[in-house]
Amino acid sequence: MIVSRIEAAPDAVMADLTDRLRTGLPAEAVVTDPDVMTSYANDMASFCPAGTPAVVVLPRTVEQVQHVMRTATELRVPVVPQGARTGLSGGANAADGCIVLSLTKMDRILEISPVDRIAVVEPGVVNATLSRAVEEHGLYYPPDPSSWESCTIGGNIGTASGGLCCVKYGVTAEYVLGLDVVLADGRLLSTGRRTAKGVAGYDLTRLFVGSEGSLGVVVRAVLALKPKPPRQLVLAAEFSSVAAACDAVCRIMAGGHLPSLLELMDRTTVRAVNDLAHMGLPESTEALLLAAFDTPDPAADLAAVGAVCEAAGATEVVPADDAAESELLLQARRLSLPALEAVKGTTMIDDVCVPRSRLAELLAGIERIGEKYRLTIGVCAHAGDGNTHPTVCFDAQDPEESQRARESFDEIMALGLELGGTITGEHGVGVLKKEWLAREIGPVGVEMQRAVKQVFDPLGILNPGKLF
Repeated sequence: MIVSRIEAAPDAVMADLTDRLRTGLPAEAVVTDPDVMTSYANDMASFCPAGTPAVVVLPRTVEQVQHVMRTATELRVPVVPQGARTGLSGGANAADGCIVLSLTKMDRILEISPVDRIAVVEPGVVNATLSRAVEEHGLYYPPDPSSWESCTIGGNIGTASGGLCCVKYGVTAEYVLGLDVVLADGRLLSTGRRTAKGVAGYDLTRLFVGSEGSLGVVVRAVLALKPKPPRQLVLAAEFSSVAAACDAVCRIMAGGHLPSLLELMDRTTVRAVNDLAHMGLPESTEALLLAAFDTPDPAADLAAVGAVCEAAGATEVVPADDAAESELLLQARRLSLPALEAVKGTTMIDDVCVPRSRLAELLAGIERIGEKYRLTIGVCAHAGDGNTHPTVCFDAQDPEESQRARESFDEIMALGLELGGTITGEHGVGVLKKEWLAREIGPVGVEMQRAVKQVFDPLGILNPGKLF
């Protein structure tokens, strides 16, 4: 295993830690109140242990982050970088005696260039804030995780997150052109470029995207932007079986259509959203497929995809008439995860991704797993990517049901690998899936990843206990 090359620090070291941190940070940036620190201990994942931090720091400048990392290296103290803690894998969970390095105060948009079609931002910028800011310049930042109103760009980069639009526009990694990264020893590394093209040397930028803060601390990012597309229109198609809905997905993609989103909600998810928000979604359906186009003539594209859905067995196809109706349908999809959480109070949210051609097999297998473990498992999915979110609903106060939930979660991941997929399409590995990472990438893959970690973080102080 990769482990931190440090042991629990004695009290004298921890007292020295806070004093030394304060020499390079404003007083309000160093938090030692136990109650406040508790709120920084973990992200939104279930079944992921979290430790007790020694201190929480909230820097505002690159130099302050460098000071934190130099101090941590000198005192051999682990550091856990954090964004908004909206993650779902435990990747931002604190370790005992660590410095929690929250980047949320570094929230400036430094530059928006319509000519170069880039934005330069600090890691604490909220995704939705950036999206709205670039829109004023006629530009578009596509990655849009469901938590886009609160998640940060730094967190998106750390987990290589996706969103609803990935089927057409791709994931976060495809929009990160360059990074400024503070390394474990406090040195500042600049990677990548701000040009449209560039192939100089190894692609270290891509290496940091998805590394979950285990190789360095991202303090600035150069992001690619696209021209703002026309307003999208959405179509809703009802199906009497999940298999028919998955068949429609395959037909749409094989037919060369390029929707701006293609999302699936199963019966359990539709009913949960209705229970939470009273949106009047069709509860008689076994699967609801949402397709959208942001082309110059979206109505024609929706009509073509509607015909494909009908040929695949859709019982009803309803195209939205305008942007307001389209947004209502998208809001229903964005409410899926909160709605499923309300079913039992606690959820384990998976993000297994399989080839689109195997999507129906995965969903059928998930249904069998739910029956086997006597659990409610709702599925919403970025169906156009094959990226599913099986959501296990359970009562965390019931130990026996909690155990069944954990076992069902693991069985879903095993099924995803069996079908040629991956254990995580966009949420990351963190604590929750690190034993599964080794199964997916194999012993040679693990050896190479450990070697990379050793180069960037020889003391093992950056986000210890995560990934592997």
